[in-house]
Amino acid sequence: MPDLLLELRSEEIPARMQRKAAGDLRKLLTDGLVEAGLTYEAAREYWTPRRLTLDIRGLTARSKDISEEIKGPSTKAPEPAVQGFLRKAGLASIAEAHVHSDPKKGDFYVAHISRPGRPAEQIIAELVPGIIRNFPWPKSMRWGPASAKPGSLRWVRPLQSILCTFGPETEEPVVVDFEIDGIRSGNITYGHRFHAPGAITVRRFDDYVARLEAAKVVLDADRRKEIILADARNLAFASGLDLVEDEGLLEEVSGLVEWPVVLMGEFEQDFLAIPAEVIRLTIRANQKCFVTRPHGAGEELSNRFILTADIEAKDGGKEIAHGNGKVVRARLSDALYFWKTDQGDLPDLDQLQASAEKFGLDLEKPLDQRMARLDHLNVTFHAKLGTQGERVERIARLAEELAPLVASSISPLEGEMAGRPEGVASAGATRPDVSKQEEVGAPREMTPSVAFGDISPSRGEITALARRAAVLAKADLTTEVVGEFPELQGAMGRKYALLQGEHPSVAAAIEEHYKPQGPSDRVPTDPVSVAVALSDKLDTLVGFWAIDEKPTGSKDPYALRRAALGVVRTLVENGVRLPLQRQFLNSLFGLTFNRGNRFSVVWRADDEGDFTTGVGSADDLISERAGSLSSEIRGVELPDHSASEIIADLLSFFHDRLKVYLRDQGARHDLIDAVLAAGSRPISPLEGEMSAQPTEGGAVPPASHSVAPPSALPGISPSRGEIGQSSNDDLLQIVRRVEALGSFLDSEDGRNLLAGTKRAANIVAAEEKKNTTIADRVEPALFREGAEKTLYAAVNQAEKQAGEAIQNEDFSAAMLALSVLREPVDSFFEKVLVNDEDQAVRANRLALLARIRAATDRVADFSKIAG
Repeated sequence: MPDLLLELRSEEIPARMQRKAAGDLRKLLTDGLVEAGLTYEAAREYWTPRRLTLDIRGLTARSKDISEEIKGPSTKAPEPAVQGFLRKAGLASIAEAHVHSDPKKGDFYVAHISRPGRPAEQIIAELVPGIIRNFPWPKSMRWGPASAKPGSLRWVRPLQSILCTFGPETEEPVVVDFEIDGIRSGNITYGHRFHAPGAITVRRFDDYVARLEAAKVVLDADRRKEIILADARNLAFASGLDLVEDEGLLEEVSGLVEWPVVLMGEFEQDFLAIPAEVIRLTIRANQKCFVTRPHGAGEELSNRFILTADIEAKDGGKEIAHGNGKVVRARLSDALYFWKTDQGDLPDLDQLQASAEKFGLDLEKPLDQRMARLDHLNVTFHAKLGTQGERVERIARLAEELAPLVASSISPLEGEMAGRPEGVASAGATRPDVSKQEEVGAPREMTPSVAFGDISPSRGEITALARRAAVLAKADLTTEVVGEFPELQGAMGRKYALLQGEHPSVAAAIEEHYKPQGPSDRVPTDPVSVAVALSDKLDTLVGFWAIDEKPTGSKDPYALRRAALGVVRTLVENGVRLPLQRQFLNSLFGLTFNRGNRFSVVWRADDEGDFTTGVGSADDLISERAGSLSSEIRGVELPDHSASEIIADLLSFFHDRLKVYLRDQGARHDLIDAVLAAGSRPISPLEGEMSAQPTEGGAVPPASHSVAPPSALPGISPSRGEIGQSSNDDLLQIVRRVEALGSFLDSEDGRNLLAGTKRAANIVAAEEKKNTTIADRVEPALFREGAEKTLYAAVNQAEKQAGEAIQNEDFSAAMLALSVLREPVDSFFEKVLVNDEDQAVRANRLALLARIRAATDRVADFSKIAG
């Protein structure tokens, strides 16, 4: 069968666009060919800096003849309907249509359409110009005299030639002839710009590749990558060095050259005083070169770098390497200046005193000066959420609250280590981890804290370290190095913190609080890092939820899904127990009037009116009299949502992220839904704690006026101890319940109990829909069968034991307790007729089935489990 070869040759295409453009070309052309009635066996795209190439094998030489009937309206239909039919069928008049008869519907029009097949060359010649003219480049340009005319051709860079041949291997291919803006297709291409600029005549793909190779063009991008990587490794090895590999840079460099020639350059040893990350980024970003390190060295770099030229120079590339070295030295000189400047004093220290006092900063330290400047300059984080300084204040306050909770899970605190001296870790410390290699929720060996090792700080120390780390976490945003290389934020903060003598945990947290930045990125493990990372992400999420800037569809401009997944992974993989609803509430309180001075609360008054004032504590936000949030900033409008509604919606968003995470680990989606359904308990006003408290912004209205709780919440008020303790806001507990449920259902007892429980639940649900009477409680006196008594005793036992196990958070034991219901349930359905003629007996039996449903629902909603 014939093959098609298409090449679009232009000036240099930006490297970042090449791979996608080649894929777009393949998809657009193959989709068009199939739509036109042609088929093909295989298609592969290629690209170099100056050409996009498509090789299609086994393309049919001609499209098939088409015969079809298009049914039209009745012969009695009005004229508009008839005209619409003619347009659809492509008929000139109704005389060209046929009349068919139907015994029921009468006479109606039918168009008999016959379309003869077309040669593939004709289809290609019509299809390719349209693809070129409408190609989806991210950016394109016009050029030459024709660019002044409306509708002139646009391409990413000036298009120079089009090669298009078609034909079988056994015959001479033909040129598919077409023209677009004066560029006519042919069988001519050109080799390397400098080594072989002459015209090359090609017939089909095989000799096209061979002739390009002879003309110093490697067509396959993956092969160019292999050449660059192998030659770079060998060149470094020959000099006693190791190549610092960079896949992203390798992809980019392979798109900059058609004939890769690997060379080595060097710079002065003095520049190695600059941090390795800065050297690497300077050379990578400005010269697209690889760095090297001494053989066997850790993070230390050498003063030699690897560059890739696109020409074989007569002098072996000495001048090319020398020229690149001059540019690298200039760039490193700038980097060295930035590095030294960041360690010196700022010129405006006298203006930073107020900010320094607010955050407890020491203006003798460079990084403290940068934090003071960040606050002094009122750098905006978001128009509706305040400045970076305000945000740092919120993060620091939240980190202080989270640090002891986190540390008690990761590194035991002073006074909480019964039976061993202060500072001595327990021997068998373990924490759960979730990975693709391990079972969900399975324990793994405890990794020592980055800074603490196996030593336990006091509660006061961990809190102070967390606050200090949070205060300095954003300080490096105003440094010269981060201004030049934003991707080094955090990493540079850590280096500057260590230089000024900060605690290692504080320095680590400055870098690690941004982590994890993706599903494959590592999570922080140091307690201080975990506390600051959680605080940073929770503040971001709660803030954007409060202003209704949530992700929608595929749009997530503030990376909130990534932030939520980061919280999920940090909690689960570190084994941290954290009531999220309470932390949402604390974060939201940081945004409200009297604290962050951003939002206030609209309170319901006794006279059914309302007024705006501040709040005295986080719990005031979920008072039954607290309405929606309003903004204290003129011109900023907030959605009409109460704090409780915001928290409930954000918790649901976290559940969605947890589902994604657990599914990636291999957990069944129905088990996750079953656990979440069983443990759901929405947040609601606190029982008996709605009394007024004076605030700086006014007085909270008295609690004597009873109003309904927010519309999103049921009228159930938990005690203060219950707020934030719902099993559904403890992500680690959800993971453990899912794992226990999965193990239980893998057993025979679990599968049989699932079937029996679902049968019982379905019967009860069906009767509830019929409004059938179901007894409020089970009366043993109404039992007539021994199976009823046995089941009743088993349910009582299972409820008691499962309840105790759940109270102790031993979910495997809870499942084991429920397993005793298997045989009694099976026996009950075999020997007992639920719909007894006696209404009282029937109601009592339905109540017993409802007890089964209630007992299992304490662990999971079995109705949501498949099978």
